Amino acid sequence: MRVRNLKLLASTLLLSGMTAPPALAQIQGDLDQTGPVIHETDLMTSWGRAVTAQNAWRSYPRPQMVRSQWLNLNGQWDYAIAKDAAGKPSAAQGKILVPFAVESRLSGVRKPLMPDDRLWYSRSFTVPSDWSGQNVLLHFGAVDYAAEVWVNGALVGSHKGGFTPFKFDVTHYLKPGDNTLEVRVADPTSEGSQARGKQALNPHGIWYTPVSGIWQTVWLEPVPALHIAEVRAVPDIDKGRLDVEVALSGEARDGDAVRLTARAGGKVIATRIVRAGRHAALDIPDAHLWSPDDPYLYDLVAELVTVEPPLGGEDKEAAAQRRKIRFTEKEAQAYAALTPRGGARDTVKSYFAMRKISIGRGPVEGQPAMLLNNKPLFQNGVLDQGWWPDGLLTPPSEEAMRSDIVFLKKAGFNMLRKHIKIEPAQYYADADRLGILIWQDMPMAGREGQFVVGASQSQAVFSSEDMAQQQFELSSMIGHLRAFPSIVTWVVDNEGWGQYDSRTLARFVKGMDPSRLVDADSGWLDVAADSSDLRDIHTYEEVPNRPGRDSARAIAIGEYGGIGLPMREHLWRPGERNWGYQSATDAADYQARYRQKFAEIVRQAKEEGLSAAVYTQTTDVEDEINGLLTYDRAKSKIPAEEFAKLAAPLYAPQKR
Repeated sequence: MRVRNLKLLASTLLLSGMTAPPALAQIQGDLDQTGPVIHETDLMTSWGRAVTAQNAWRSYPRPQMVRSQWLNLNGQWDYAIAKDAAGKPSAAQGKILVPFAVESRLSGVRKPLMPDDRLWYSRSFTVPSDWSGQNVLLHFGAVDYAAEVWVNGALVGSHKGGFTPFKFDVTHYLKPGDNTLEVRVADPTSEGSQARGKQALNPHGIWYTPVSGIWQTVWLEPVPALHIAEVRAVPDIDKGRLDVEVALSGEARDGDAVRLTARAGGKVIATRIVRAGRHAALDIPDAHLWSPDDPYLYDLVAELVTVEPPLGGEDKEAAAQRRKIRFTEKEAQAYAALTPRGGARDTVKSYFAMRKISIGRGPVEGQPAMLLNNKPLFQNGVLDQGWWPDGLLTPPSEEAMRSDIVFLKKAGFNMLRKHIKIEPAQYYADADRLGILIWQDMPMAGREGQFVVGASQSQAVFSSEDMAQQQFELSSMIGHLRAFPSIVTWVVDNEGWGQYDSRTLARFVKGMDPSRLVDADSGWLDVAADSSDLRDIHTYEEVPNRPGRDSARAIAIGEYGGIGLPMREHLWRPGERNWGYQSATDAADYQARYRQKFAEIVRQAKEEGLSAAVYTQTTDVEDEINGLLTYDRAKSKIPAEEFAKLAAPLYAPQKR
């Protein structure tokens, strides 16, 4: 939202009979008010009505690193809410359906969690008997915000960060038969400086209902004591190879090796053995490139195997010789020639795509463009908030989550900007398979006084502790998601919300993942021009503004649109506080306004060298009615086919 247009927006919306979005200062100031207010809406999705304790999020939660054995712990847990000073409650207050946040309807609770409250969870579980002799990992997909975890009364660990997965090895805390799992959660929401996205204690306008506690799958997994912890695969289409790094859970010996196997359509196309803890490269001849029109994926299997160490065996002299060639081509060749002894000790199944995202020559002379696989491709996207009326941050089901991408593809979009939220991992696997590009935002952080505004000339100041936490969560996001080829851009900051030292953060992100683009500042204070791949403006005018030309960066409109059209049977709060950046009176008016905006996007793409545009937004969200779809996903404001017809000129071949 642009500050200089707020009065115009307000007057326009009031004249049209809609409630205007409050001025930015008021929006931000309201975050300090007490709450939260949990609105008990009747609005639900069709998928939400089908949710039960038996079917709630049953799919494998880590699609990029699959093992054959696991145990889902979603379902009914005991819960209680108590003040922090009161300590652990003496008894449960009821049941909560995991993995839905305590404030959500689908949790079965729908109660607020104040900053000085603590949310307690407990349940029992039994480790399957055929896991004997293996270590047991306890995984949490996401818990907002600070979690402490006990098994059988012993503290096994703690974690801060509301959007990324974490795990604990609980092997030594387990006993035969029933085991007790307890979790304590604290969440300051908008009273803290932590990454929280769109959550606010006083939800209204562009700020939504708080999400506290467990909101993604909880699960157990058996593994060997030394096991594969991470698989990182980076394609290089120019060299026709896949660079792979496999990280282990602990110290590897000279006899530990990793065997990598790539397959296309079930046929082995490349295999290699490397010493554990080393980089590997697999040749991928005649690569089948991934794109939104052809989302082709290869299979990749990583196995931890045992080999006879090269250079003479395991005596001291041989070990000394191996130390001399560590991390050299000679070492790589020696291990590549070895044959494993026995079967694999650990096996994970993954996949990859051969695709490249870069900045290069575009169709308009002197204006660089975003390239996919070395060719210009206009990225026609939507701002995708990923909120649901019944599950809040948690989609009601895997099918529901997938349906948004299916709709966007049908409507002619080839990109979405995942807006200051991190989805369950299954979402990104769906994007990989369905074929849609993703700009992934870092969920915003900061208190109200740390929000930079449109007229600001400097960035916010954070404590060293807060910066360290933000950078930990930023690196956790990249580490968690960089295996998914659909993600092509990391967005570090949105509209100055907690913006600090953008240049350093952009360089940090590029250093972690040089294979993708970095958008340092989406909208407003552009202070990292030498570290950002994009010049990205936000424009909610009736006819979108154009970004200024940039000889070094691609230009993009990171947000535009925002046409509001209320559909009375599908509102979060019928008759109250519903607003859009602009107001349409009916579907015909909506389409005319959309056509006017989109025609300017097409013009800028053809004549100005615009590389991407992001329409606000996929769905209505709570009081916002800016969506292409209603909040319950039951209605499209106009048919998907009409959106697709308007988008067609963007994909017509262009001369270079």
